Amino acid sequence: MEPPGGGYLYLGAVTTPVGTARMLQLAFGCTTLSLVAHRGGFADIQGTFCMATWGFCFALSGLVVACDFTRLHGCLRLSWGNFTAAFAMLATLLSATAAVIYPLYFTRLQCLPEPGGCVARNFRLAASVFAGLLFLAYAAEVALTRARPGQVASYMATMSGLLKIVQAFVACIIFGALVHDSRYGRYAATQWCVAVYSLCFLATVAVVALSVMGHMGRLGCPFDRVVVVYTFLAVLLYLSAAVIWPVFCFDPKYGMPGRPPDCSWGSCPWDSQLVVAIFTYVNLLLYVADLAYSQRIRFVPTL
Repeated sequence: MEPPGGGYLYLGAVTTPVGTARMLQLAFGCTTLSLVAHRGGFADIQGTFCMATWGFCFALSGLVVACDFTRLHGCLRLSWGNFTAAFAMLATLLSATAAVIYPLYFTRLQCLPEPGGCVARNFRLAASVFAGLLFLAYAAEVALTRARPGQVASYMATMSGLLKIVQAFVACIIFGALVHDSRYGRYAATQWCVAVYSLCFLATVAVVALSVMGHMGRLGCPFDRVVVVYTFLAVLLYLSAAVIWPVFCFDPKYGMPGRPPDCSWGSCPWDSQLVVAIFTYVNLLLYVADLAYSQRIRFVPTL
């Protein structure tokens, strides 16, 4: 809380490097949304995801700037440092995904068929550029607020906290591939892998939620030790999934070692199984890195 007699508005919310990055996020987010909604256009689930991502990020960025500028975040029942660090990392991942998906599915160098024509093409090209700038603005905030060695900072601003967001994001990609005709229910072993993904995802979300809500110090044991033990167990669980999933999906005894020639693009179970396998190894590496960084964290419950 600010001392009595201080100003009600905090100009540093818009003049500091972090504040400047947040203002750029609002400007680039609003521009991207306007370009797509006005003449650029979008369609199908890919376009809806991009618009939902930009709308979500713009709304929360506006909330962060407003609360920081008016100092109202002190009235909220959450850890402001953990909340802003977690949101910045999540927005970086979401905006990066949208900055790849929108140009991939909607942007072409050739003019579009009428009635859109070259005008719609130009709007889509401009939207793709501003989507990339939006990603850079969120990445800049993460880089500016990330905890440095020896610095006392919020847990979500540390490398371990940031990795938690990435782990949950990668798990969502795995879940998306699982529900897209991955045929994980054929064997008990692959169902075990799904249980591993779900358990680790829920535990990771619980750690992030406790950090954002500021309830880390209310656990019956030290929070940093809980995180280390959980991360170690997650490494073991993901290691088992990294061995089991490829065997029961790509070994000739249980599955297909290569992509079936009659499998259509976009609706092939083998593709979904491959995506799950790749991101299983990605998350395994993330949990190993998290375990290494967690060893060096000393938790301060008052942040």
